[in-house]
Amino acid sequence: MKSASQSLLFLVKFGCSFYVLQKYGVEASVCVGPSMEPTLNAQGDIVIFEHISPRWGTLQPGDVVVAKSPSNPHSYICKRVKVVGDKPFSSRFWKYRQRTPQYVPRGYIWLQGDNADNSTDSREYGPVPEALIVGRVFLRIWPMSQIEWIGRSPKISTS
Repeated sequence: MKSASQSLLFLVKFGCSFYVLQKYGVEASVCVGPSMEPTLNAQGDIVIFEHISPRWGTLQPGDVVVAKSPSNPHSYICKRVKVVGDKPFSSRFWKYRQRTPQYVPRGYIWLQGDNADNSTDSREYGPVPEALIVGRVFLRIWPMSQIEWIGRSPKISTS
């Protein structure tokens, strides 16, 4: 009987550890769609992202992030951070709006897809609250032939 209780205790500890790791550490996600091409494939890449950078406020322009969609809270988006809040930015980032100088307020982030011609991003829905950022992508693990670290990229299309 003692071994059954030890097995149950092990499973509970493992489950709690797994939950904490996934909630506050790292998590995997499938990023599908053309908005992040050529960095990520439209057919769906599996990426690993960490939850620490958004919690500590260390996101920087060029980081690829996973966020809750501002237009559909039941889905997630994968975009690149263009501007971190409390900074002005060039009006060329706007896709459909009036092209006047803009400002990203404190507590917000400007997100944009690498494939600017085929991306629904902050150029349409405006700055995104930092609270919607789930994590920073740091590794692509699928497809196996394209496993690589995903870092900051200073070369972001702004057209």
